[in-house]
Amino acid sequence: MRLVVLADNRTLSRDLQTEHGLCVYLETDQHKILLDTGASDIFIQNANKLNINLQAIDYVFISHGHSDHIGGLPYFLEINRTAKVIMSMYIQNQLYFSKRDGLHSISTKFDFDAYRNRIIFVEKGISIADEIHVYSNLSTKYTTPLGNKNLFRKEENGEFISDDFNHELIFTIGKDKLLVYTGCAHNGLQNILETVTTNISTLIDWVIGGFHLLTPRKEILYESELEITAIGNALQSQYPKTKFLTGHCTGENAFITLSQILTNHLIQFYCGYSENI
Repeated sequence: MRLVVLADNRTLSRDLQTEHGLCVYLETDQHKILLDTGASDIFIQNANKLNINLQAIDYVFISHGHSDHIGGLPYFLEINRTAKVIMSMYIQNQLYFSKRDGLHSISTKFDFDAYRNRIIFVEKGISIADEIHVYSNLSTKYTTPLGNKNLFRKEENGEFISDDFNHELIFTIGKDKLLVYTGCAHNGLQNILETVTTNISTLIDWVIGGFHLLTPRKEILYESELEITAIGNALQSQYPKTKFLTGHCTGENAFITLSQILTNHLIQFYCGYSENI
C-alpha cells in the first residue's frame, strides 16, 4: 500500500502548492483511492507534478462536508468520469459555517443531482470491498475536540445550530495491515479508534489524518497541554504498535506534546509526503 499527501497546510517543496485542506492518494494492488479532495484544484496540480494519474482513481472518499475536504470534488469529477464517490447522506444540501476568525461559510457549492449516479450515499456503515470499510454512527465514549464549538450548521429557518458531525465518516482499508483515515476527527480521535476496534478484530497499524487539536489563541482556548498529554498517554497505552501520521488541523502545540509521548510512532505529514505501508 502506498500513500501520498496531495493537499495539506504544509510542504517541504517549493514545487508544490499548499492550502488549508487535505487530500491523500492511496494505492493498493486492487484500488486507487482519493481520501478527500482538499479545498480547491490544488490537489490536481500537485498530483500532476508528482506523476499521479487521477484519471485512474476508482473511489473517492469524503470524510465530511466541510469545504477544506470536499471543495476539490467538482474539479475532480471534471477530469475523472468513472470513479465512485463515497460520502454521508447527511451532507446533501447542508450549509456549514465557522465562527473562528469571524462568521464565514465552509460549505461547497455542489450539484448532487448531476452526479447522483456516481455517489454512494452512506447512512450506516458499509463495506465497499473485502478490504475497504466505511463507518458512521461513531462512538461517543470519549470527549470531542473543543474546536468544534466554533462550527455550525445553518437551518432552513436561518438559525445556526452546533454541528453534531453526523456527516462525518471513517474509512479503513487493509487486511493484513489496517489503515484508518480520520479526516479531521471531529468526533474525536479516540472515539474513531474505539469504533474501528469494536467492529474489526485486526490491530490498527496506521492512522492518518487531522486530529482537530487546534493551537489555542489568547481569546480562544482549546485543549490544554494536560488534556493533550492525557490523549497521548491513552493512545500509547491502547495502541502501542500503531503509527500515527497527522497534519492539517493538528496544531503545532498538540503535535509537540503528542510527539513527546508517542515518539517515533507519531509523524507529521505535509504536501508531497509519501509512505509505503
